[in-house]
Formats: sequence, C-alpha cells, structure tokens
Amino acid sequence: MSQLKNTVILLLLTIISTTRANPGEVHDIVDYGARPQPRFDSSDSLLRAWAAACASTGSPTVSVPAGNFLVRQATFAGPCKSSKITVQIGGTLVAPSGYGGEKWIVFDNVEGLSVYGGTIDGRGAALWACKAASGRHCPDGATSLTIMNSKDVVVSGLTSVNSEKFHVVIHGCEHVNVHGVRISAPGRSPNTDGIHVQMSRGVTISGASIRTGDDCVSIGPGTTNLWIEQVTCGPGHGISIGSLGKGYEEMGVENVTVKTTVFTGTENGLRIKTWGRPSEGFVKGVVFEHALMQNVHNPIIIDQNYCPDHRGCPDKNSGVRISEVTYSDIHGSSATPVAVNFDCSASNPCTGIALQDIKLTYGSAAAESCCKHADGEASGLVVPPSCL
Repeated sequence: MSQLKNTVILLLLTIISTTRANPGEVHDIVDYGARPQPRFDSSDSLLRAWAAACASTGSPTVSVPAGNFLVRQATFAGPCKSSKITVQIGGTLVAPSGYGGEKWIVFDNVEGLSVYGGTIDGRGAALWACKAASGRHCPDGATSLTIMNSKDVVVSGLTSVNSEKFHVVIHGCEHVNVHGVRISAPGRSPNTDGIHVQMSRGVTISGASIRTGDDCVSIGPGTTNLWIEQVTCGPGHGISIGSLGKGYEEMGVENVTVKTTVFTGTENGLRIKTWGRPSEGFVKGVVFEHALMQNVHNPIIIDQNYCPDHRGCPDKNSGVRISEVTYSDIHGSSATPVAVNFDCSASNPCTGIALQDIKLTYGSAAAESCCKHADGEASGLVVPPSCL
C-alpha cells in the first residue's frame, strides 16, 4: 500500500513539473496596450502579443477580450517556435473605414494555428458606395482574413461582417478546418465572396452560414481534396468552382465534395464556371449531393462561356476539361424555367456527368434542362428530364 502511495505521489509530482515547464501562456492584447476605444489604434499591441506567442515553445494564446478594437493592416507571420498557437477573440476587431488595402488580417506561414470565436468587421460600406456611385477611382478592396502558406489550421466560431471584398481566403495551405463560421454582407455588396479556397489541399468547411453579395464559397485553381458540408447560402451567388481558365497555364480542381447545403434566393446553386478561352486547367472528381434549392435562379449550372465585359474571350472555346461530376439528391424550386443548364465547351465537352434523384420545380410550370456539349447519364427520378 505504501509503495502504491509513493507511486501516485511521484506521478502527481511529474504531472505538476511538466505543467510548470510548459505553461499555457495567455497574451492579452490589453496588457500590451490595446484599448477598446473607437479611435485608438490597437494594431501594434496585437502584433506584439502575437510576437510573444510566436516566440514561445509552449501552447500560447493571444487573447482579444470583449470590446471593439480598431486594427489596421496586420500580418501575423511565422514560422513560430510553437506548433500550437491559439487566437481567442472575445470581442470585435474593427477595420478602419475605407481601408481599401489588398489584405487586412493575414496569417502567413503558421503551423498549428487555432482561431476561435469573436467578430471581424471589415466596414466595407464606404467602398461599396463608391463602386455603386461610379466605380471609378475606387480602391479594389481588402480581404478581411487571409490564411496563406500555412498548415494544420482551425478557424471555429468566427463571425465576419461587411468585408470590403472577400471575407476569408485560404491560399497555399494544407489541412485547414473552418467550422461554425457566420459570414454576412448585404446582397448588393460587390465581390464580397464568403470563403475562397485556392492552391490548397485538405480543406474542410462545415456548419457555415453565409449571406453575402457574391459566391458563398468560391473554389479556385489548385484546390484538391476539399470537403464542404452543412452550409446555408443566401443571399449570394451560390457555391462556385471557378471562375477557372483565366490564364493558360493553370492548375486544376480535383476531388471536391459538397453535401447537405441549403440555397435560398441565390443567383446560383451549384455552379462550375470557366472562361471562354484556351487553358490547360481541369475540373475532375466532383460530388454535389443532398442540396435544397429555394427559389434559386440557376440551381444546377455549368457555364464554360464566362466572358465578363466581352474582353479577351469572345468566340473562343474554354480549354478547361470538366469530367466526373455527380449531382445526387438535389431538390427544391427554381426561379427560372431552366433549372439544369450544362453549357459546356465545344472543343472540350463535359464528360462523365451523372444525375441521380433530381427534383426541381418551377412554380406551377414544368422546369427545363438545357445541354450543350455535355455527355453523361441519369438514374432514378430526374425532374426536369435529363438532356444528357
């Protein structure tokens, strides 16, 4: 009994010693001089808290307490000594009104990052008003949150409102998990995509509510092994692969799953969009399943003749090769007569398109399908009838 007691005591002392050697440090930005005041610039305080956390060998936390903190452009750069850094946001990070830079908050070259909770407010209204008034001499706009060149990242419970341009961009990353985010901007706010993924692999987006003025989720070149699940979209332009093929030498998109989604009043539902110009790009191995459409203008659409402003691409065929795309259990209502529209490239027709258990209606009239240069097959109940 005495030996057992000594063993337990030794074990407890070992645990206590280990805990003291690797404490969970908390770097509160207020301790570094930040103030929750409208005109007080807390950028430097936030960056110094990050620098201290990045230099730690433990499991540090950068803490943003309750309140609104004005933050100008801030880049949180690695590599860091710790591979387990947490940024806990209890309040709101607020951008300067009319910021107009390319990126606002950036995490670059960080491994093992977790961002929890809180709100980031891009205050994009001034820029949108400028673009709506004339579109001339307006800044391009800033992405609110950019995660780039990073690995093993978690973003959970974050709210992003009123971004000038894209809300969240994931670029050049591996294994990023975005869960439970809330994204909101007016339906008429230009280019305010919710989440954009490109040149990344192993990204998961789940449990997201996205209301914005452009794509709820947009998927760019070089994206592989992307999983999107339980996303509600509207207003917005839907979930889009593309636009792709703007450049000739462009990486493809492969192994994308989009499931259990709801689209309400959106311009598009499930879309693949490519420029009408030569390209070496491709889209392959895509599964769209379990989607509910509620008064969606283009519930299912492939558009390979994208050519904004009719510059550089009229009368040209898209070189992006689209193959092995499955649509399964897609139901609900279309706001236009054509509920399924496959407008594929004449020189690179879509192949391996599969429709399974589709039921899309158009008010009291029958919905329609339209196919150009598309090959595939249908199974189960398919309404409107397949044109493949």
